[in-house]
Amino acid sequence: MRRLEELEAEIMDCLWKWGRPATVREVVDDINARRPAAYTTVMTVATILYNKGWLTREKQGQAWLYTPVRSREAYSAALMEDALAASQDRSAALVHFVEGMTDDEVSALREALRFTGRGKL
Repeated sequence: MRRLEELEAEIMDCLWKWGRPATVREVVDDINARRPAAYTTVMTVATILYNKGWLTREKQGQAWLYTPVRSREAYSAALMEDALAASQDRSAALVHFVEGMTDDEVSALREALRFTGRGKL
């Protein structure tokens, strides 16, 4: 899975943050609070995300309502999986990754392993 481009990530961030379907106008207004973004550009990129399978859309009046297909967490997990796949030694890559984790992150990892029934740390 490739990393999202800048505007793609901004659009997805809006939708993930809101946790509800939204129109391009809502996304444009949110982005414009931080920096200028043209409606047509955001609409084009939302359509690209839809065509790539990142978003679903449903017509409401004359506007499309866009909804993410996967969660932010699922996207992050796929990026981590790709990063691990880039290593010839996944175990060594995991060791380096865990060495850089905070105590809270290690606790969260332990909890995730317990939750999935995959480890007794």
